[in-house]
Amino acid sequence: MQLWADLVDDQSYTFDKVLPYYKRTVHFTPPNQKTRFANSSPEYAQDAFSRDGGPLQVAYPNYAMSFSSWMTRGMHSIGINLTRDFNSGSLFGAQYCSSTIDGFDQKRSSSEAAFLSSNPFHLWKLTIYKDTMAKKILFDSNRRAIGVQVQSAALVYSLMATREVIVSAGAFQTPQLLMVSGIGPADTLGKYGIELISSLPGVGQNMWDHVFFGPTYRVALETFTRLPADPSFLTRELFRYLFTHTGILTNPITEFLAFEKFPKSARLGFSPNTEKELSQFPNDWPEIEYISAAAFVGNFSEPFRQQPKDGHQYAGIVACPVAPTSRGNVTIISNDTRDLPIINPNWLATETDQQVAIASYKRVRAAFHSKEMAPIIIGDEYDPGTQYATDAQILDVIRNSVMTIFHASCTCKMGIRNDTMAVVDSRARVFGVDGLRVVDVSAFPILVPGHPQSSVYMLAEKIADDIIHS
Repeated sequence: MQLWADLVDDQSYTFDKVLPYYKRTVHFTPPNQKTRFANSSPEYAQDAFSRDGGPLQVAYPNYAMSFSSWMTRGMHSIGINLTRDFNSGSLFGAQYCSSTIDGFDQKRSSSEAAFLSSNPFHLWKLTIYKDTMAKKILFDSNRRAIGVQVQSAALVYSLMATREVIVSAGAFQTPQLLMVSGIGPADTLGKYGIELISSLPGVGQNMWDHVFFGPTYRVALETFTRLPADPSFLTRELFRYLFTHTGILTNPITEFLAFEKFPKSARLGFSPNTEKELSQFPNDWPEIEYISAAAFVGNFSEPFRQQPKDGHQYAGIVACPVAPTSRGNVTIISNDTRDLPIINPNWLATETDQQVAIASYKRVRAAFHSKEMAPIIIGDEYDPGTQYATDAQILDVIRNSVMTIFHASCTCKMGIRNDTMAVVDSRARVFGVDGLRVVDVSAFPILVPGHPQSSVYMLAEKIADDIIHS
């Protein structure tokens, strides 16, 4: 978080300063070891959470995949050891991860479930317009945001603001809404006849994202592959989940993570430019994340239907570069938000990202081929297969199977006023206008190397404080 603070010239974003906002949202439930395997006890830092907590439920699943304990050994074989947890500010090492699930019923704790459904008595302060699309932000002659034009079915009308307009439409729709409202690159707005309110060339640019990919092996233990292949097993597990809140369906699949900076032995294929670009990230910023995937990985087009139904079990470890140097962008194709924006993710476009991806793929293979994981591996690599061995072949495999983790961000990035690509200041206020803020993942100046969900909640809590006290 120090890099975030430095980029926006606001030391209130250092980790110690934002930690209370991370804690404020969350209610933590320790793992239930009675329902998990004996060797699947997560290490966690109780002091990373507040005793009071908030409405968002964070817990561990009531079922641990046996594959994760073997991944622990595989990670150790390539030099990644167990760490305490990933909630205390350090990401290096391997450990079970907590998830936004209710510790009792194991249901997903979404923002809707946590902040709306679970607090019905608070809703008298809030009016929600369902199935309503924001068309554009309205401004007065002084370039102050005064409301939003919206559409419900065929009805177009305006919702007027008494103080501020806050945009939280995400990495794709937030820049789209700003552009159709007159905030963004002047050339783009002029192309579609949109009146220029504030010329901000950074709107829709600087898109960061995390992607993942990895091989699959046939294994001698139970994985998620069995669910679509065995209807009786699926039925039994469904009943376990519904009536006892236990079993494989409580598990989010990606329950075990590992982070590292590549050791010297894995950097032999890196060019001087790759080393230079990676050196620009802070020392505490991992370069790669490894995620358990106790199922057939494939190309993610249809994860459930793609699972082999040959009676065997499959598992993979996916690699996720978390220090990406490629940047994507989002732009509009008209002046109407009903027309979806054009998204150019631009994944793995740089030499650095390509070399990191290849190195991480080799690291995953090394873990699977280690003597530590040998007892559960059946045969050679199942997918894509050991015939894909050269760097060029591995890169082709990655390009044909890469998938986003849906961490797209930074398309309306936070920054200082003299940064021509910045869209909002450190208080999330849009440059060039008054009464308008952006509070979502698009406002991030950088995509933090861990999963960004908790940082989205942190930013919302922090800006809410700013609004209340300003």
